[in-house]
Amino acid sequence: MKSEILSFLRERGDYVSGQELCEHFGVSRTAVWKAIGQLKKEGYEIEAVQNRGYQLKGDGDVFGRHELESRMETRWAGHPVFYYESVDSTNQQAKRSAEAGCGQGTLIVADMQTAGRGRRGKAWSSPPGTNAYFTLILKPEYDPDCVSMVTLVMALAVAEGIRAACGVRAGIKWPNDIVAEGKKLCGMLTEMSMERDYVHHVVVGAGINVRRQEFAPEIARTAVSLEQLCGKKISRAQLIAHVMKAFEEYYGRFEQEHSLAGLLEQYNALLVSRDKEVCVLDPKGEYRGISRGVNAHGELLVELADGSVTEVYAGEVSVRGIYGYV
Repeated sequence: MKSEILSFLRERGDYVSGQELCEHFGVSRTAVWKAIGQLKKEGYEIEAVQNRGYQLKGDGDVFGRHELESRMETRWAGHPVFYYESVDSTNQQAKRSAEAGCGQGTLIVADMQTAGRGRRGKAWSSPPGTNAYFTLILKPEYDPDCVSMVTLVMALAVAEGIRAACGVRAGIKWPNDIVAEGKKLCGMLTEMSMERDYVHHVVVGAGINVRRQEFAPEIARTAVSLEQLCGKKISRAQLIAHVMKAFEEYYGRFEQEHSLAGLLEQYNALLVSRDKEVCVLDPKGEYRGISRGVNAHGELLVELADGSVTEVYAGEVSVRGIYGYV
């Protein structure tokens, strides 16, 4: 009920009488009083005035389950929320939760990760009180070949969530990074559990740089945070809620055709390498070409010097810009 009370007070933006809260939620005044008291202990500034009721004055940058739940505007994505002060990685926790029976839409969020991972097993720095780390559990009914496209769907959702939260127009560095002003804002990692041709579950995680921070020396030149870009405080919970809302919409379109056909125009418009020269780091030997966007299967189309076009599959290679990270 605490999440519902938070949402109700936030939407009202004014004083709400204890009696109205009792009638709205079908509980006693004592239950409302206890819930308000617990929210105050969690860090919320809630003013109580006799004969007027309760008013939410501020959230004190609270980040937790009730804050996340109170901001969700989705039917299934982000329901339920499991929040952790610290976890090895949200993807690892999501896999454990999926194996324990958690269903589609379950969202794992952490304030910090002790063993955060990026693509190809790279370590992901995950300090507390700084960034948004989250993983969504999916229980798909499509073939394993479709799973790699989920990363691209999440990339679109993260870019839209960032725009909605702070107005920053972020771009996509295929296949799993979100960038702005030539620097990395977010990385994503999609993993699946399967048996033969059956997918048990998919977990798609993201880590978004939010607060102003000192990045590790090895990434200091290529990383940036949202607050550096927009110059204002960003609610991590609201940011994640925006991402979930966008993902629910985009994933619904993806599920209709089990392809990116309905999202291609939108995705390619945000692809930072489109019509630019890129270097494809293939284990068989790197080569260069012009990026021509992605196809309906999420493969990057690279035009070679002889005019032929090759389809690059994300699971096999990496792509980088010729003159830098992007």
